Amino acid sequence: MLWPMLALALAFCGIAVLGVLAVRVFVEVRRLARQVGESSDRISRAAADLERAATPLAGHVDRLHRD
Repeated sequence: MLWPMLALALAFCGIAVLGVLAVRVFVEVRRLARQVGESSDRISRAAADLERAATPLAGHVDRLHRD
C-alpha cells in the first residue's frame, strides 16, 4: 500500500509543478504579446513620420530633375 500512495503523491506533485510552469509561461506570453503590440505601434508611427518627412523632399528632388 505504501508504493501506490507514494506513486500517487509523486504524480500529484509532478502535475502541480507542470501547472505552475504553465501559468508562468502564460504570463510571459501575454507580456511578450503586449510588447510586440507596443513595438508594432511604434514602428507604424515612425513609418508615418518618415513618410511625412520624405514627402517634401521627394517634391524638391522631383523639381530638381525637371529643371
